[in-house]
Amino acid sequence: MSVISPSGDISTTGNEKLTRQRYLALDVLRGLTIALMILVNTPGSWSTIYAPFKHAAWHGFTITDLVFPTFLFVVGNAMSFSMRKFREKGDAVFLKKVFKRTFLIFLIGLFLSAFPFFYRSGGELLLKDFSSMRIMGVLQRIALCYFFASIIVKYFRLKGSIIAGLVILFGYWGIMYWFGDPAAPYSLEGNAALKFDLLFISPENLYKGFGIPFDPEGLLSTLPAIVNVIAGYVAGVFIQRLGNNLNTVWKLVAAGIIFVILGEAWDLIFPINKPIWTSSYVLLTIGWDLILIGAMIWIIEVASFKKWTYFFEVFGKNPLFIFVMSGVFVMLMNIILIGDSTMKGWIYQNLYLSWLTDYNASLLFAITYVLLLWLMGYWMDKKKIYIKV
Repeated sequence: MSVISPSGDISTTGNEKLTRQRYLALDVLRGLTIALMILVNTPGSWSTIYAPFKHAAWHGFTITDLVFPTFLFVVGNAMSFSMRKFREKGDAVFLKKVFKRTFLIFLIGLFLSAFPFFYRSGGELLLKDFSSMRIMGVLQRIALCYFFASIIVKYFRLKGSIIAGLVILFGYWGIMYWFGDPAAPYSLEGNAALKFDLLFISPENLYKGFGIPFDPEGLLSTLPAIVNVIAGYVAGVFIQRLGNNLNTVWKLVAAGIIFVILGEAWDLIFPINKPIWTSSYVLLTIGWDLILIGAMIWIIEVASFKKWTYFFEVFGKNPLFIFVMSGVFVMLMNIILIGDSTMKGWIYQNLYLSWLTDYNASLLFAITYVLLLWLMGYWMDKKKIYIKV
C-alpha cells in the first residue's frame, strides 16, 4: 500500500494533466459506484429499505444489483490504461505488481471480515471466534477478478480476451446446468456454485444471510465476474482508439443496448441472478455499464458539463480506502454503547426516527453516512493524500 502526496509520484506535466482530464468520465463513474456501494450497504435499518436499494431476493434485477459489477467494469476500464505501462517492462515486473495487489486487496477483505474482532452479547464484549470467520467477500472477489483478468488481458491480448470471456460465460452455464440439482439447477439449495464452494470452504466460513450457508461472493461464481472486468478493459481500449467523441458515445450505447437485449433473452433459460452471478446477469450488467460510460463521456467530455463531477471525483480518488473506512466506521458504531443502545442505534433512533418515517429515516441515515465519508475524502484530496495498493 502506498500514499501518494505532492512529494511523491504524481506528475504535473502538461501531458499528464491532459490525460487525466481526458478520462474524467472514468473517475466519475468509479466515484459514483463507490458512493452507491456505501449507500446501499449502510441503511439506518435493514428492515426498512426502499425497493430500488434492495438486491433482488434471488432471480431478478434491481438498480442495486448493478453496483458491484459496475465496480468490476471500472477496474477493467482502468486496467486498459495501466497495461500500457507494462508493455515496456518485463513479465517479472508485471507479475510482481499483480500478485502484490491481489494479495493486499484479499488481505484487506479478510481484515474487514474479522473486524472489529469483538462482538457484544448480553452487554459483554467478547472475542470473535475466528475459526468461523467468513472467507470470501466483496474485496476478496475484486482481488481474484483483478488477478485473473490481468493475466488474461496481458497474455491473451484483446481478441483472445474476448474469446476467453465468451468461453467463461458459456462454460459457467454448462457447469451450473450439469452439476446443479437436476430438478432445480439454479436454486439456492441446488446450485453448483454452492456445491463447489463446500468442497473447499467449511459451511461455518460461508455467508449466512440467505438462511443457509451460501456465499454470493463464492469461489465458482467469481469465474463469470472476471468477464465484467474483461468487458471494462475492452471498452477502455475501444474508447482510447476512437477518442471521447459523439461517435464513440453512440457506439457504446448501441453495444450496451445489444448486451441488455442478449442478457434478457438468455434470462429465459439461464435466469438473471446476482447471488450466483449467472452469465445472463453478466451480459445485462455489461450492457448497462456500456450505456453508463457512454452517457458519462457524452455529458462530461462531449457536452463539457463538468461542474457537478467533483463530488464523485472525491470518491474516485481514494476508492478502496473510503470503501474500507465505510465498513470500519459502521462496525465500530455497532459495538460502542451509548446507554443501553449501540452508538449507531442511538444516533438512528434519536436523530432520524424521532422525526421521520421509518423508510425515510433509514434512507437519510445512509445518505448522511455517504456525505460524512465524502468529507473525509475531500480532506484527503485537499491534502493530496491518495492511498493505493
